[in-house]
Amino acid sequence: MAEELQQLLEKIQKDGVDKANAEAEAILKKATADAEELRARAKADAEAAEAKSKADAEAYMARAKETISQAARDTVKTIEAAVGGMLENILAKNVDAALSDPAVAVPLAAEAVKTLAAGQPADVAANAKLAAALKAQFAADAAKGVNVVTDETSGTGFSVKLDGGRVEHAFTGPVVCEALARRLRADLAALVSQKQ
Repeated sequence: MAEELQQLLEKIQKDGVDKANAEAEAILKKATADAEELRARAKADAEAAEAKSKADAEAYMARAKETISQAARDTVKTIEAAVGGMLENILAKNVDAALSDPAVAVPLAAEAVKTLAAGQPADVAANAKLAAALKAQFAADAAKGVNVVTDETSGTGFSVKLDGGRVEHAFTGPVVCEALARRLRADLAALVSQKQ
């Protein structure tokens, strides 16, 4: 009986060990599968995070390039406007000074009347100082049909009116300055765009 009991105990022990080994093996397989699943999920998450980071970095670089490009355009426009304004101020002072000088303005007015009027009656309006010089010039040239009138509103320069005042050609400081400035702006813009 002791032998049977011993065999029974050995069998119980063996069955217990086999069962414990099977349970341990099942736990180990499940833990390995869970670890593999976690590793695969972590790898997928890392790849997704890397792809998102790369896309975010590319988008940031594109925005940065656009911002820098816009800043460069704005800087060029600001400098162009500042230099253009400075040149226009200098131009306005020089044009006004030249058109205020009868030695410069009288020959210009005589040529304008000769070219524009071509023998038809014309009125020339200018400030008092220039009007006196123009009257003397046209009297010396014996220009017929040219009427010189004082017009203090014209500022510097003069204007020529034809066809009873219906057609007017202005050669005043602001008009001449604007015409020259338009030309200078185009040249300045071309100069600035060559340097980009």
